[in-house]
Amino acid sequence: MANYTFEDFTPGRRFAFKERTLTAAEIVAFAREFDPQPMHLDEEAGRASILGGLAASGWHTSAIMMRMLYEAYIDGSTSEGSPGVDLMEWKRPVLAGDTLGGYCEVVEARASRSRPEIGIVRLRADVTNQRGETVAICEYINMMRVAEKEADHAHG
Repeated sequence: MANYTFEDFTPGRRFAFKERTLTAAEIVAFAREFDPQPMHLDEEAGRASILGGLAASGWHTSAIMMRMLYEAYIDGSTSEGSPGVDLMEWKRPVLAGDTLGGYCEVVEARASRSRPEIGIVRLRADVTNQRGETVAICEYINMMRVAEKEADHAHG
């Protein structure tokens, strides 16, 4: 049984992220496969860049955020996926040894006009580092199934 249905996503509700510390090895492994720019592969190159050290790719930060979203509410929910992301901003470098946390917050929730069994939930994720500084912001939509009602069973 799902923990969260559309009805649980009221504006202002927050879901906290489980913290995660990034290692240099994780940053380099992700970069080798997906974003092999020097500042993501080498400490010296990172220090010579405007990022100030071995820095995670913004896409790596986004992937970690996705895992945080999954662990915060998607796992066990009635999520039907997302039609897209409206905003993705990388505000500060994420360096080796940084611990990421934060939360996502429900901005808006409404019933789907074309599919009454689905609710459209607009959320904003704020990813922070160990100093409480925002490192990434994401605004996106999650489609959630509505809770089954007793009346549905009586007429079905």
